[in-house]
Amino acid sequence: MADRIEKNGLQVDRRLVEFLEKDALTVTGIAADVFWSGLSDIVHDLGPRNLALLEKREEIQEQLDAWHIAHRNADAQSYLAFLKSSGYLVPEGDDFAIETTNVDPEIAEIPGPQLVVPITNARFALNAANARWGSLYDALYGTDALGSLPQGKGYDSERGAQVIAWGRAHLDDVAPLAKGSWADLEKIDVVDGALTPALNDPSQFAGYARDASAPLQLLLRVNGLLIEILVDPSSVIGAQDNANISDIRFESAMSAIMDCEDSVAAVDAEDKVVAYGNWLGLMRGDLAEEVTKGGKTFTRKLNPDQTYMTPTGTEMAVKSRSLMLIRNVGHLMTNPAILDRDGNEVGEGIMDAMFTTLIAMHDLARDGGNSQQGSVYVVKPKMHGPEEVAFAVEIFDRVEDALGLPRNTVKLGIMDEERRTSANLKECIRAAKSRVAFINTGFLDRTGDEIHTSMEAGPMVPKGEMKSLPWITSYEDRNVDIGLACGLQGKAQIGKGMWAMPDLMADMLKAKIGHPMSGANCAWVPSPTAATLHASHYHKVDVLKRQAEIKAGGPRGTLDDLLTIPVASDPQWSDAVITTELENNAQGILGYVVRWIDQGVGCSKVPDVHDVGLMEDRATCRISSQALANWLHHDIVSNEQVMAAMQKMAAVVDRQNATDQSYRPMAPDFDGIAFQAACDLVFQGRVQPSGYTEPVLHRRRLELKAQRNH
Repeated sequence: MADRIEKNGLQVDRRLVEFLEKDALTVTGIAADVFWSGLSDIVHDLGPRNLALLEKREEIQEQLDAWHIAHRNADAQSYLAFLKSSGYLVPEGDDFAIETTNVDPEIAEIPGPQLVVPITNARFALNAANARWGSLYDALYGTDALGSLPQGKGYDSERGAQVIAWGRAHLDDVAPLAKGSWADLEKIDVVDGALTPALNDPSQFAGYARDASAPLQLLLRVNGLLIEILVDPSSVIGAQDNANISDIRFESAMSAIMDCEDSVAAVDAEDKVVAYGNWLGLMRGDLAEEVTKGGKTFTRKLNPDQTYMTPTGTEMAVKSRSLMLIRNVGHLMTNPAILDRDGNEVGEGIMDAMFTTLIAMHDLARDGGNSQQGSVYVVKPKMHGPEEVAFAVEIFDRVEDALGLPRNTVKLGIMDEERRTSANLKECIRAAKSRVAFINTGFLDRTGDEIHTSMEAGPMVPKGEMKSLPWITSYEDRNVDIGLACGLQGKAQIGKGMWAMPDLMADMLKAKIGHPMSGANCAWVPSPTAATLHASHYHKVDVLKRQAEIKAGGPRGTLDDLLTIPVASDPQWSDAVITTELENNAQGILGYVVRWIDQGVGCSKVPDVHDVGLMEDRATCRISSQALANWLHHDIVSNEQVMAAMQKMAAVVDRQNATDQSYRPMAPDFDGIAFQAACDLVFQGRVQPSGYTEPVLHRRRLELKAQRNH
């Protein structure tokens, strides 16, 4: 049983009270009683509304199920008419433009990569915050970006030459010299404020820093992003280079989402204090973590900003940290960290809103911190339709009032990852038109919701075929089209989703240029290294120009395509196809869930059945579990087949984790809580709220923690 303290009608876990009152409230000017009173009012006023919205989700789902059962193989127009009459689709209003103000340039003006990291891992959070800059040479040398991985432990001069050649060719492409090639350069310097040799476009030269004890640092600006060229004849690389260039560094992750949601396993006050504590350290600027790497131990901190000289001789401050956003929990989940006056767990999304905004006040109170515009950026996931977006806006209205903040200090990021949101996206944006600073597609959650929403329509196509269907193309295109039509250009981010294979950087370099080409001014990457490589795409694509071209071309995706259900037209698959689909999904679920339950790891690189590492979080788990639940529901597979696949893949996952000393094998007994949780996700998947994985994962993780505490 938790040790609780009564606070204004709330029963709060002592650990959360102590964190709030001893750490989080300092310098904010907010008294403890004011905070708890404000939170209590919000919880008790808005909590019933939250529950009513969740009940409405279930009512709509019941209507959808009943309609599909009664109208097998109905035509598209009948389906559309039903969606409108049921309130699933809301009437679309007149055109409008968002009214968001005080948005930082990393959000509004400068397209670039975006990281998403679990806030409960201080090391990852610091790495992400410091990923504003990355070494191109390191990113190319240490990955398969050149087509192969480095061999051996020593420096390979032949590989190094390939890295340098790639970098020079990139500069020729995005910042060419007025004469000749970067590959033939023998000397580079700044003379009387001018770069010599000159660039073809001299305005691309942004600044420099010169210090007798440090390399000459040259700044170029390409499509808003900075590129730093280090000239250092005293370094090993610089000494061997004709122009003494020792490295090329890219401004990389322009922004980073510190995640309290899909990538974390935070199920109680103990976990929430870790999450909020790391956010506090980032907002105060004093988060530090001791790291051991290569046999050496050091303390990782936030990088300080740097100062350069402009070509005209004035000083220019350059940020060294990504602009940080915080992703709160959605409307669904509750958390035992706080109970309301009736003894019910409070909505975790409401708790996150109050705590993370209060903590961000530490940043608002200092110079040179995260936001230069006095804003707090909160990403709000898993909202179903405009009414739920409006409810999120109301929550932050109340939080700002309770904390004495000006209206619209909190900017809202809308995750377009639920079917009812993407179908009503224009009205969702309208509901937050004074706060919205971000919209982003999320293919995996969106696919999981697609399957669950249309569960009774029939068996769905295999997971690998989803991306080739009309609905997903329409979904991605409409997200950009509607965002541009609602005036997000120059005011907000229009984002795209994650590259899920962190070891396959060569493939990413080929494929992910499609995101800026799509008109997205940010896209998610799985690591700082990937951010550096993905930044090269934004040098090549002028996203703001591309957005203007897309807008001038008119809307692309259609609502009809968006609402095309990915049901199989002839579900007569061979045994081999069914077995492959079963085992692929089972392996992904088990590989993710066993770490979530047993180790509290909310996001990890999980080897697939071919031992290719894939980034897995609750979104990937949702689609896999819903895919199997759908085939079970429609008798494509039997309970016995699924269980056999789960047990077979459990042994595979055990083998893949054999070197992890903290790992608890699932086979051969299959009686551990983690294996049971994975089975729950599949066998109970049909009845999970919106097909979400959180209720099962949280319940089972709490069960394991209670077991360990006895």
